[in-house]
Parts: sequence; structure tokens; C-alpha cells
Amino acid sequence: MHELAITQSVVDMVVERTAGRRVASVQVRVGKLSGVVADAMRFCFDLATVDTPLEGAELEIEAVPGQASCRTCGSEFEVSDLILLCHCGSADVRIIAGDELLVTSVEMVEESCA
Repeated sequence: MHELAITQSVVDMVVERTAGRRVASVQVRVGKLSGVVADAMRFCFDLATVDTPLEGAELEIEAVPGQASCRTCGSEFEVSDLILLCHCGSADVRIIAGDELLVTSVEMVEESCA
């Protein structure tokens, strides 16, 4: 399950960038063609955040559908896997969306001043 290593990297990056402050939620964008299973990442997030400032934080995942563009006919179309064939029959296509894995935002816990 490579999702554990990926999720651990996300947690480590957020901890480093937030300088140990408590985190309420982490928003990520996961492309359908990225090879990351969103449900597995959610499960791993709970494991990876134990004893970190992210413990108890919510992981919000935005699923991005795969999109490709045909270099032969110029059409853009949705793809659900890495078998990239245009409706015109061409295999000369490029992925234009859906292969990303990005942390898009982090919401911090508001700490009150005493």
C-alpha cells in the first residue's frame, strides 16, 4: 500500500510548513489517474497523524477526473484509466488533468490568547 508512504509525506510536509501548530484540516486534490486510492489515503491519514499536530485533523479530498487531449484531432475527453485512446482511434494523446496530487490548503486551529 503506497498510500501510507504518500500520506506520511503529506503529513510530514504539513507539519514542517506549519511549524508544529495544530491543524484542523488538510485539503488535497487527487487525480483519478494519479494511482492514489482516496479511501486508502483517508485511512492512512488517521494512522500517519498520531502524535503529530495533525492528530484529529480532517482530510478533505477533491477527486479530479482524468482529462486528455488528442494531438491528432484536437478533441478533449475524459479518461478513467491509463489506456489513452481518443474516440477518433488515435493513441497520440496527452494527459491534461487527473494525474495530480496536491495539498491545496491547510486550515489551522485558532488558538486563543490568554
